[in-house]
Order: sequence, then C-alpha cells, then structure tokens
Amino acid sequence: MKITARHKIFAIAAVLAMAWQPVSAQDKPGEGKTIRFARSDSLGANYVQDVILIEGLKKLGYDVKMSTLGSTASMQAASQGDMDFVSDVNMPQQEASYVKLKDKLDLIGEGSIIGGGINGYYVDKKTAEAYNLTNVEQFKDPKIAALFDTNGDGKADMVNCDPGWRCGDVVDYQIEKFGLKDTVQTVRAKYEVLLAESFARAKRGEPMLIYTWSPSWVTDTLKPGEDAVWLPIPFDALPENVTAANGHLVNGVIGCAGGQDPCRMTTGSWNWMMAVNKDFINANPAVRKFVEVMRWPTSVWAEWETQLNKDSSDRALRKLGETWIAENQATFDGWVAEAAQ
Repeated sequence: MKITARHKIFAIAAVLAMAWQPVSAQDKPGEGKTIRFARSDSLGANYVQDVILIEGLKKLGYDVKMSTLGSTASMQAASQGDMDFVSDVNMPQQEASYVKLKDKLDLIGEGSIIGGGINGYYVDKKTAEAYNLTNVEQFKDPKIAALFDTNGDGKADMVNCDPGWRCGDVVDYQIEKFGLKDTVQTVRAKYEVLLAESFARAKRGEPMLIYTWSPSWVTDTLKPGEDAVWLPIPFDALPENVTAANGHLVNGVIGCAGGQDPCRMTTGSWNWMMAVNKDFINANPAVRKFVEVMRWPTSVWAEWETQLNKDSSDRALRKLGETWIAENQATFDGWVAEAAQ
C-alpha cells in the first residue's frame, strides 16, 4: 500500500494521542500487588492521613490490607517480612525502637507535616505572666510547684502521656534529669480525660500545667501566646536512643515564654514518618515517591485534630480524608501521577 501524506498525518496524530494519555490511566505500578499496611494505635490526624494515603495507593493499583498495631510491634513485624508498610511512626519518640531494626527497615519521606511539629511543657498564660515563668526549671521552687497542685500533696501535677506512650517516658526522664522529682509529679492516664480537667481549670482562671504537642487540637483550642505559653527546658536531655536530630532549639516558636527565640523544646522538632520493609520498598519505587510528595501544612493537621476531638469515629475519619481529596483533587491526582511515573 502506498503511504500518503494523509496516512502519515493520521499516524502521527495517533502517536501523539497515546503520548498525551494521563499517566494514571495507563500506568498502575501496583496492579496485582498487595500491601500489608499497619497504622499505629495512637489515634489523631495521622489516621486522616492514612485514609488519603491508602486511597492514593489504591489509585496506583495496590490492594491494601490494613491492621492497627502499636508502632514498636508493627515495625518488628515489618522487619521480619510479616508487614510491608508502617505509617504513623513518631520520630524521634520511636527512634529507640527503629534503630534496633534499621538494617531491615527504611524511613521514607521527610515527614508528614511540612516543617515538623514541636512538643513541650505548656502552662496557662495568666500564671506564667504573674510569676514570670520562663523555664520549666523554675518548678524546683516549692512555692511555684504548689500553684499547680491538684491533689493536695504540695507537688505540681503535670498531665503527661498515656501509659505506654514513648513521649511519657521522655517527660519522666527529663523531670528527673532537671532535678524536679521532689516538686513535680507527672500524671499518666487517659490523656484526653486528663486534658478535659486541665481545660476546665484554665477556663476557671486556675493554673494549668500539661505536656503537649503542636500541631494538635490542644494548641488549636488553647492558643499559644494567647491562652498558654511553652516553657523551655534548661538544657538538652533525652533518654538513650532518642535524639534531637536538629537540636532542641527551635526558631520561631509562637508562644515561647518571655518571647524567647529560639525556644529550647522537649525534643526539638518532631514528625510522623513511614517505616517500610527494605525489600518491599526497593521493589515498589512508586510507593516511596507517593510518600515523599504527600505532605501537609501544620494548619491542615491542626484542623483535623480539632475535628477528631469532636468526633473520632471511623465514619468521621473517612469523611475528613475524602473531603480533603475532593477539595484538593488536582493536588491529589498530581501526587498519584508523579508516583506512577
């Protein structure tokens, strides 16, 4: 058959049409593959992230089987090949568990929260200003400590993390290291219940002392610099195998007591990371890329935390994730397309 100019034009047009097909429509690198996915047993905005993460993995063709486990147990399972992907690993809080398994695991991405988060000791602004509180070390003074006594034993009662949460171990270590054991008692029970009591105290204008983090529903409710302030630590101190990668000094902390900048925070900055089995991630570069590009500003994270404090049901979690995707469809599709390439 004679090839005419018209035939050439049709051929070129057909090639161009195929070339311009969206990547997501023709390339699903996860097709036929299953990801054994573990989320942590610590509910928060990280669960909303997981909804979006899993939806993205499904768009890439993967079948995702999700379990809910403690971070330490899930990382152990992933290191043994019984799990592929572990989300919601809080670093540096979980560093002690990770370093034991790093020969078999990779941490991927730069962290879920753009710029990372902070954590530390948080007191109501009224009391901080009245007694010129600018450092947690001032709680060595029995008179200062007694201001925050809620059970009549003369010690300051500080709301701490749930039993079993690594953050609580860090707090208890620092309280001892800073010489505060005689004047400060940390209270470890169900965190949300303890906070309800603390919020009530603050609302009544009474002294409040808690350990908390940001972004979170706590700091979205009691605003740093308006309702409460962060008390810096006197010097760097962390338990074995917990490190502040970028140091404890954090620049630009809103609400650091006395306007200090930088502010010496409990563990410096922190972030939610993803831990994966090395063999799995080496065989699935699309998963690595999707995690690397999937990140959120602190304002989005804090809003999710606030909404979950009102309703943390599975239905509410899924709705928050699906709503974010619907309102940011172009961004989400771009992440999927970039990962697919």
